[in-house]
Amino acid sequence: MSATYDFPSDLLAGQEELHQVRAELSALLKRLPWSVVPLDGFSDEGGWRKIERPASPGWSDEEQAEVEKLRRREHELAVFVSTHRYWAELTGSDRMRARSRLKHVHQEVPSGTGQPA
Repeated sequence: MSATYDFPSDLLAGQEELHQVRAELSALLKRLPWSVVPLDGFSDEGGWRKIERPASPGWSDEEQAEVEKLRRREHELAVFVSTHRYWAELTGSDRMRARSRLKHVHQEVPSGTGQPA
């Protein structure tokens, strides 16, 4: 049986928002061209692993601003979660297990529902 932790609501909310911001940033980066600035495409057929990239139109100012906003928020949330006062209540391996549990608490299934929290 694994330990349970009584995480404060602001820590849970911060971790949940961190997951959401990271997912949003990841999805945005997958949609954007591979290069921030306009670059010609290339192909490296002679290498040990074939690499090809089409020409990149680069990112618009709005796209760059959105990525920067999400990265800034991700950093703020990561600092908030990792330096939260709650961690001072735990020591050693218990703190490590609690930090790991917090990262996955949104995936846990409340008893009787069959659905992730």
